[in-house]
Amino acid sequence: MSAERPLLSDVGRRLRLPADWRDRLGFHRPDALAWRLLVLTFIFTVVVEVLIIAPSAASFHERWLLDRLQSAELASVGVEALPYSAVEDDVAEQLLAIGGVQAVVVGDQGVRRLLLQAPNLPRTPDLIDLREDRPAARIFDPWRTLFGHPDRSVRVQARPRYRSGDFIEVLAPAQPLKLELRTFLVNSLLTSLLISLVAGGLLYGGLAFLVLQPLRRVTRSIERFALDPEAEGDPPSDRHDEIGRVERELARMQDEVRQSLRSRARLVALGEAVAKINHDLRNMLTSAQIASERLADSPDPQVAKALPRLERALGRAAALSRNVLEYGRSEEPEPQRSRFALGPAVAAAAEDAGLSDAGVRLTKAVPARFTVHADPDQLHRVLVNLMRNARQAIEGDATRIGRKGVIKVSAVDEGGTVIIRVADNGPGIPPRLSERLFEPFVSGRASDGTGLGLTISRELAVSHGGDLALVDTGPEGTTFELRLPDW
Repeated sequence: MSAERPLLSDVGRRLRLPADWRDRLGFHRPDALAWRLLVLTFIFTVVVEVLIIAPSAASFHERWLLDRLQSAELASVGVEALPYSAVEDDVAEQLLAIGGVQAVVVGDQGVRRLLLQAPNLPRTPDLIDLREDRPAARIFDPWRTLFGHPDRSVRVQARPRYRSGDFIEVLAPAQPLKLELRTFLVNSLLTSLLISLVAGGLLYGGLAFLVLQPLRRVTRSIERFALDPEAEGDPPSDRHDEIGRVERELARMQDEVRQSLRSRARLVALGEAVAKINHDLRNMLTSAQIASERLADSPDPQVAKALPRLERALGRAAALSRNVLEYGRSEEPEPQRSRFALGPAVAAAAEDAGLSDAGVRLTKAVPARFTVHADPDQLHRVLVNLMRNARQAIEGDATRIGRKGVIKVSAVDEGGTVIIRVADNGPGIPPRLSERLFEPFVSGRASDGTGLGLTISRELAVSHGGDLALVDTGPEGTTFELRLPDW
């Protein structure tokens, strides 16, 4: 096998093909698909040769024997026309020479009559009965004649055509048949080989043009994309077959990967930027926490009332500053699960999301003593993000006149899965954004928002073994569904 590879790889050069054509036909690589296709084409050509030559040889062999039988039968009719079937030796030799046979026998009602005397033969002749329907024997008889002994003779029996009787039998030498059969096979082989080579070459050329060349174009596009994903590849062809579909799907997937890589690069840049300000931000939060501790001694009842909310906000801000680098590496800390009541958690999230009776108000449909098994801080972040987005969408709706904004939070337990729905009566999400809503940096607001809130929320839900999905949106409002396993 190793000795064949240099030979195959040099075929294109030895055929003096241009370099670009050697590349198109695949001669530059002996292990390419083009070589496999070429080998298959060669094998199919050989199979076609066998399928053509074998029946043709059998037909020629049988036709040659039938011609001798016909000639012998006509000679036998002439012999029987003489008185008492008396034939001189020289006349018999002439008749035998005309028929190309050595003896003629006629069988009628079980009686064999020797019309032309057979000579003494050095070998027992082989019997070929053309009255029997034996396709396999017909196929192998020519090759027995072709590779048989030079002194081989054949006894051929067939039904008579020009006279009465059960059969007519002739004895003929096989050497003349062998010579004519060899000439016929050589001519047929050359003719069929030429036809097969032309047909195989056209088939290979068509497959190379229709399949191999487009596949090589797809392969080059993948290799270029692997080396430089940002480089624009060749546009897909306008073909409507499977190759065209592959090219278009590949181009679409490459565009999606480019967008994902760009988004990831932006996330990395965001993480690096946040890392630079993280130290200062933590110092600021520490100072704010110290100030809040001093406010605890204030006698003002309003300050005492707002202080717990401030402390919670500062604590969560400090936790976010510690975990923001983890998100910059596309990771979130593992949830620290505990079981707690959902109702108070929803109320706390609504307060941090800016919901109030004077503005966008909260409506709860959470059963009493309904509990969830989740990370309290991470669930709080998810609920705050959903409620804040809904509140901002309602407040930013310029067409809302005289209609209060409402955000409804409901919860049910379905077979060990807690389903929390956050629904609003806002203007809905535009269709162009609904399909890409959970992608990073996709936001429905042009003035503010980074487009990371829903992305982070879904990651937090998935880290719990659940999911966050948009289940309905339209002019009547939007509904998100948060699924969390209750175990």
